[in-house]
Amino acid sequence: MFLSSLGYVILCRWVMPPITITQLISVIKGEGLKKNHVRLKDISAYAKLAAIASEDQLFPDHSGFDWKSLEKSLSVNPSKKNKIRGAGASTISQQVAKNVFLWQGNGVLKYLRKIPEFYFTTLIELIWGKRRILEVYLNVIETGRGVYGIDAAARQYFHKPAKNLSANESAMIIASLPNPKKYTVVPVSRWVSWKSQWILRQMNNVSSDVDIRKLCR
Repeated sequence: MFLSSLGYVILCRWVMPPITITQLISVIKGEGLKKNHVRLKDISAYAKLAAIASEDQLFPDHSGFDWKSLEKSLSVNPSKKNKIRGAGASTISQQVAKNVFLWQGNGVLKYLRKIPEFYFTTLIELIWGKRRILEVYLNVIETGRGVYGIDAAARQYFHKPAKNLSANESAMIIASLPNPKKYTVVPVSRWVSWKSQWILRQMNNVSSDVDIRKLCR
């Protein structure tokens, strides 16, 4: 199992994952599957910047895990006894590990996923590197009912390829990520309308970071 998983991670360094568990479930549920894999250079710099600004501003600097945020999310709130404070601190790398190699879900499924998620996150950081992680992330994220990847979303909602997305369009797509079936881009939901403006401000805040700018080329 170790050798097969390692081999698949190495293969995915150059070949885009053909299908994920989430995508397979989408097909089984009858939601369809719209996706179009594109290279990082064929994705708008705004889309790359929006993803980093919204999901993981320390992405260029960490080794797969934001330990400070993890510590905070796992700390106990004394007023709620043993309740865990926060929903987690998943980096882009962790999200890729989950989306490509593992399963979705909260509760028991979430905790069963933690050890293999750590394993795959470490592997892709070592074998893929940041640009490939970002490329795969933007190609496999769920962006609507049966819609996966930034290019499929760009064509579905704005009738253009991902390389032509504007800053506002990119922010709208990324804003839907917590739950793209609920927080719709078209018609624009209240959440996407509000969150996209927040993302645009964050994009402006981090755009001068040298390491982020290199990743967004």
